[in-house]
Amino acid sequence: MKNLKSLIEQRNDKVTEMQGLVDAAKAEERTMAEEEMTKFNALSKDIADIDATIKAEERARGLEVMTEDKKEEKRTVEQIEVRSFENYVKIQCGVVVPAEERAGEQNFTMANNGAVIPVTIVNKVISTVKDMCPIFAKANIYNVKGTLKIPVYGLANTTHDIAVGYQAEFTDITADAGQFTSVDLGGFLAGALSLVGKSVINNGAVDVAGVIIKEMATKIALFLEKELLNGTTSYATGALATTNHMNAGSTSAITADNLIDLQTMVKQVYQKDACWTMNPATFKVLKKIKDGNGQYLLQSDFSQAFPYSILGKPVFISENMPTIASAAKAVLYGDYSGLAVNLREDISIQILLEKYATQHAVGIVSWFEFDSEVEDHQKLATLIMSA
Repeated sequence: MKNLKSLIEQRNDKVTEMQGLVDAAKAEERTMAEEEMTKFNALSKDIADIDATIKAEERARGLEVMTEDKKEEKRTVEQIEVRSFENYVKIQCGVVVPAEERAGEQNFTMANNGAVIPVTIVNKVISTVKDMCPIFAKANIYNVKGTLKIPVYGLANTTHDIAVGYQAEFTDITADAGQFTSVDLGGFLAGALSLVGKSVINNGAVDVAGVIIKEMATKIALFLEKELLNGTTSYATGALATTNHMNAGSTSAITADNLIDLQTMVKQVYQKDACWTMNPATFKVLKKIKDGNGQYLLQSDFSQAFPYSILGKPVFISENMPTIASAAKAVLYGDYSGLAVNLREDISIQILLEKYATQHAVGIVSWFEFDSEVEDHQKLATLIMSA
């Protein structure tokens, strides 16, 4: 404190001296002499050095030596909850966890048959699902309780639209308008169950949280991908339900012209984030298609997550897409933000501690409510094989 007070006094003296140099030249209505300017610049540098020293001292005063306890306090909420989650699972499986590592168990909401996992773990599951399921990652996601009504223009009245054109003064504009309708999204309950062996949990070298997150995310991703592509009657509607489609002209063959025509069915404004999705068997067929110059239509692009592209757009393959067959929707193309998904209830995850004890395993069950519907048919297009 004593040193800081001395520095402030030195600074004030130098500021007063600088002002005196300026005032002297001003009183005599002249510019500052070379000697005065040299002195002024030296004082300015001294003040800057003092300011820097004062700031450094203030910063040092605000810091403290980091002890193990302080390091613990600096951990993020995410790190605390992940470690608490791992310790909780280990404790239930009979693993001895040091007392100092058991803090944080209050983050769990206890249910009748286990513990509800913290939001941190749930968010990690959702993030992993998006990594595994491209259509979910690219869809338009909402989180609305109750029924979500998304306004859609012109869907119910395609013969009328808002007219824009040249007009003349004193002449009425002919009124014509389309019609707003809505896409309604509710919520359907879905659940996923994974079993994790206690031997895995008891292994101290295993990332328990990572294993559980991956297991749950894999189950949820496979389910969501199937539903967001195909849908289920009376439940969620998938992207393949788009009314924007074309016929392949064959029951068993897809041509280069089919793909070119399908791509042009999506308007240019929606092409930026467009991609292809198809079954692995369809992908194998398309790998052999050549254009008029004998070049393969499917090109390698190792900068992408899946290293292939068709007509400049990335290709994703999914076992949930239909294979080439009579009347099958064999290829999906477009910007998947045309599909609306409402996660009405946040994903909740519970640990089932006793149900699978006879199998030397722990159950991890997940519940969520969702619904999906094509929000913008112009963004999506399907290739349908002939019947």
